[in-house]
Amino acid sequence: MTATTSSIKNIAFLGNYLPRKCGIATFTTDLRTAVANHSANPECSVIAINDIPTGYEYPGEVRFEIEEQDLSSYLKAADYLNISDIDALSLQHEFGIFGGVSGSHILTLLHKLRMPVITTLHTILHNPSPDQMRVMRELILLSTRLIVMTEKGLQLLKDIYQVPPSKIDLIPHGIPDEPFADSNQYKGEFGVAGKQVLLTFGLLSPNKGIEYVLQALPAIVKDFPDLVFIVVGQTHPNLLREEGEQYRLGLKRLAKDLGMEKHVVFFNSFLELDKLMRFIGATDIYITPYLSETQITSGTLAYAFGTGNAVISTPYWHAAELLADNRGKLVPFRSSIGIEKAVKELLKDEPHRQSMRRNAYKMGRTMVWNRIAELYVDSFRQAGVDHSFPGSKKSSIRTLDEYPVDLPNLKLNHLLRMSDSTGIFQHARYTVPLFSEGYCTDDNARALLLTLMLQDANLNTPEIDSLCITYMAFLNHAYDRKSRRFRNFLSFDRKWIEEKVSEDCSGRALWALGYCVGHSNQKGLQMLAAELFEHSLPEVTSFTSPRAWAYALLGINEYLKRLDGDRRSGKIGEILSERLVGLYRDVSSPDWSWFETALTYGNAKMPHALIVSGRFLENEEVLKIGYETLRWLLKIQSSESGSFRPVGSYGFYSKGTERALYDQQPIEAHATLSACIAAYFASSGESYWIKHAGRTFDWFLGRNDLGQPLYDVLTGGCRDGLQIDRTSGNEGAESTLSYLLSLVEMKKLQGQISSFK
Repeated sequence: MTATTSSIKNIAFLGNYLPRKCGIATFTTDLRTAVANHSANPECSVIAINDIPTGYEYPGEVRFEIEEQDLSSYLKAADYLNISDIDALSLQHEFGIFGGVSGSHILTLLHKLRMPVITTLHTILHNPSPDQMRVMRELILLSTRLIVMTEKGLQLLKDIYQVPPSKIDLIPHGIPDEPFADSNQYKGEFGVAGKQVLLTFGLLSPNKGIEYVLQALPAIVKDFPDLVFIVVGQTHPNLLREEGEQYRLGLKRLAKDLGMEKHVVFFNSFLELDKLMRFIGATDIYITPYLSETQITSGTLAYAFGTGNAVISTPYWHAAELLADNRGKLVPFRSSIGIEKAVKELLKDEPHRQSMRRNAYKMGRTMVWNRIAELYVDSFRQAGVDHSFPGSKKSSIRTLDEYPVDLPNLKLNHLLRMSDSTGIFQHARYTVPLFSEGYCTDDNARALLLTLMLQDANLNTPEIDSLCITYMAFLNHAYDRKSRRFRNFLSFDRKWIEEKVSEDCSGRALWALGYCVGHSNQKGLQMLAAELFEHSLPEVTSFTSPRAWAYALLGINEYLKRLDGDRRSGKIGEILSERLVGLYRDVSSPDWSWFETALTYGNAKMPHALIVSGRFLENEEVLKIGYETLRWLLKIQSSESGSFRPVGSYGFYSKGTERALYDQQPIEAHATLSACIAAYFASSGESYWIKHAGRTFDWFLGRNDLGQPLYDVLTGGCRDGLQIDRTSGNEGAESTLSYLLSLVEMKKLQGQISSFK
């Protein structure tokens, strides 16, 4: 980096920030402090990412906060940066700290910025998912310079992501500048004077491999009876939310089972820097027994190594690089025997251990924060030279057409009101659940789909997670093992009351179950969904309802996103697609591009199913018929003013007759919107489909024949239909779920459009 002419005086840092408890927050705080203390004396402000609604008690340098899952707050942050005379943005990137698909919301902000962006990559994946690869490529494009912390990271950027070396700066993870000290100096403070101390620290999670150190202790303690193993750190917040303290408690039980309770200490705390460095100072050997090779950076390793600790580690990428040339000792993954031998060797060979410490400390002098700040400021200056912004003529304030359409906030009050421990009630009288009408599988399948989509978009809460289990339990109860179909209507006293098992109901259940298999990360939920899906799917080939085929096809498409090697499911998908194509060939004519001689209910699900199936099967004919029938349906469902007008349920629309204008149903709006979004992605972003998805959603908000909203902003529910002179006063499950599903899909679409250009 040779640039010296570019003046960088006002720098913003974007990432997690203390007092939020995570490694990225610690890094961002330390980096900002080091750069602020640089001789260039830059102004250093912070944009912090919040993962909780209440935010954190940030210090004064935090000038703006972004809500992790709120797309609009990223746009507001871009406006703030553009009008704040910022010379450079230092972005800390890891997929999991930003909202959107694979953290794609941050791209929305980057697209709007006028200043150079210098991105520090805390994670570089060797085998990214398609979504992660897409985000990474866009991030690379939008970043003026990229900073990696290891040679391995630099190599991955060149080999996997084809980044030119001239765009990359290699800057190690920073560490505090601590003296080379004797561990006995600090041991008395922690009550371990005269003992040999092993230490590991950081947020606890199962990938840390601490159990292998515990399993090695009995053999080590035989030779070193005064040894103590200290584990410092809280359970990772994400793990804590999902599983509680199960991992920590399991480690404690293991230590007791091994008879090592007198030799193991857990400090369940996220330590301030000074206290942490004193723990490190009291350590004889620091251990990182991580289980995965593909960890590109470890801040805890950098801290312990750079301050002159003897380090034992498994050979993950950062450790293999840092501990080479007798700067540490590597042991095999998942090997308690390897850990045992390494610890004994270092404790018995004091000259070797001290030599290792000195080698590590010497290299650590290149990693102290004041040196790292020099390298970062050089990178910022080079970015100023590299950065050319062809839109310098652009105003830093965007006009209305540059903002995404404002969507209502997600409000789940009515969903919660309509649900109990059995499932979601079918109907409501006004906004009050009608117990007398009981429940139906159709609505519980839709409700399961909604909760899964909320989880997929990281919009879930403990209440939503609980409802998801309830709706799945309903589907499990609805499944009739004898007929391999799903019963539909359940009375309030929990008795099945229909005589004939519905084909469409089974199709909707398969749709929700397939989505659960394809997207849920809750193992028990996913396994039950897979079991029900596999048992019930073959029966769909005996169905005669084209809508049931379509729902099943949507479920198959989602199921195969995770289990694409399931040949039976794929074959059934081909059969059902061929059947829909066959109906189209038999019925369609130049003025009637449809599968049946009438438009009735859930119409758009048939073209939707062909679009996703044609895309998955790479079958151009299937895809073409999906597009053609959806375009024809959109034309039929347009009013003279261009607004969405679904076929009314009072008479529907038979070929050669007058179509019914009312009662217009929310389920038709959701089916149409969802099909348009699928067509948008299948067509690689054709704007026609976005236009129609947007106008269909507007039907809920009042762009309809009566000019009246069906969405009830007070309750979060949706009215049951648009009648000739009014909207329905009732807010049942089907209509409310149709609105909520539409809103969630529109929010996801908006995030995709804003993030990727």
